[in-house]
Amino acid sequence: MKNIIIIASITLLIISNLYAEKVDNYKFRVRASEIDSRTKEYPKIGYVFNNKDKVEDYQNAAVDVSVKLRGQLVIWMMSNNGYLNDKLNSYGYHVIQPHYARQWFGKVCREVPVGENSRGNMRLEAATGEGFSDQADIQLVDGMKERVRQFLIWLIENNKVGKWEQFLTKDKSEILWEKVVMSGSSHGSTTSARFAKHQRVARVVMLCGARDQYQAWQGLPSATPENRYFGFSHVLDSGWVSDHYCRSWELLGMHKFGPIVDIDKNSPPYSNTRRLTSALPVKDAKAAHGAVTPKKNSAKLEDGTLVYDKVWKYLYTHPVDSVGKGVELDESCIKDQRSRDF
Repeated sequence: MKNIIIIASITLLIISNLYAEKVDNYKFRVRASEIDSRTKEYPKIGYVFNNKDKVEDYQNAAVDVSVKLRGQLVIWMMSNNGYLNDKLNSYGYHVIQPHYARQWFGKVCREVPVGENSRGNMRLEAATGEGFSDQADIQLVDGMKERVRQFLIWLIENNKVGKWEQFLTKDKSEILWEKVVMSGSSHGSTTSARFAKHQRVARVVMLCGARDQYQAWQGLPSATPENRYFGFSHVLDSGWVSDHYCRSWELLGMHKFGPIVDIDKNSPPYSNTRRLTSALPVKDAKAAHGAVTPKKNSAKLEDGTLVYDKVWKYLYTHPVDSVGKGVELDESCIKDQRSRDF
């Protein structure tokens, strides 16, 4: 299988089109500000196009047309991850990583104690570009939704073999969200879950998340059916140790579809559960936090296979209607962490 990376500039696009050999795996890197001239910066929340000499508004997309395609799009809500993209492509997914306002965390919603709707509303405003938060005023054209829609329109024109049009309505005015998997790690997994509460999607995959321990949105009615949420955490991650993830998972209703399963001692399909953990030896809590996301130095078995390969495939491809037996809420997992900490 041959790969091609296309960077959005007229010259390079022309050169790429001159390749005579067959291309199977397409990778794109293009600036949001080049795709849509309407978009603007929001320096207060770290939503900028350039930071000193570094371009910040690159977006990425990938598809491998040599495999059987699933007809679903993964929107990855963190920085671009080529190792994850390749893995998702191998499962038959199209992938888009948009430039949207995710740097707001640490800049706004800083009141102590933080309001129980403050961060949840900010996440939803960043994702939609709609007026959910009083912490920022993101316009519709600058929300994640519009960034993805505009990127899809660009991809339709520049990668016809990729068939990106299947993720938009015929008039290209709306994304077909029932074909979308929202996913991210850490902060990105939390925003993915918050958005899925608001917008029905095909699946949600949360790596080292979701968090927002002082927020109430996890318990809201969900537009996305509860059986479509999947989570994976390392037990030495500080978010797990402090009950942040187990709290969110229960409030999201994931306990209704099976117990927490230790993947180190079990094999797929992990009792058809939605909640997976690992205790693989790691250096520290920071390493534990990143261990559950595919990357260059992910843990490997003696034969070179990535330790979590089967876990990632399960999270992204296990049929959403195949569910495990529900369990009661875990009383040892503290849900009211506001009362605990303030």
